[in-house]
Amino acid sequence: MKSNVQLIRSLIREVRRTSSEQNTKNDIVVHYILEQAQAHRETSQTLCKAREELKNSAETYFCYLNSQRMCKEIQARYTGKGERSIKETADLVGFKLPHDPK
Repeated sequence: MKSNVQLIRSLIREVRRTSSEQNTKNDIVVHYILEQAQAHRETSQTLCKAREELKNSAETYFCYLNSQRMCKEIQARYTGKGERSIKETADLVGFKLPHDPK
């Protein structure tokens, strides 16, 4: 149960990072996540639904949102910005330039 709560919290955290709204109390996605968590908590013990249905769905959405955010960060970092200097290119790929022997 504790891991489910942590998973839901991390999912809501990812939604907050990608959301354009500053106030997430009015965010419909957060409300939907909390409603689904509440519905699955009550019905997983009484009905014949899959016990791990909420956990699997939440892990899938969390992975998707996290991957989307990381993809945007990578694209912003490595997107073409015109001509780069040799030093900027070396720093981008992790190489160091040799020093001048003068």
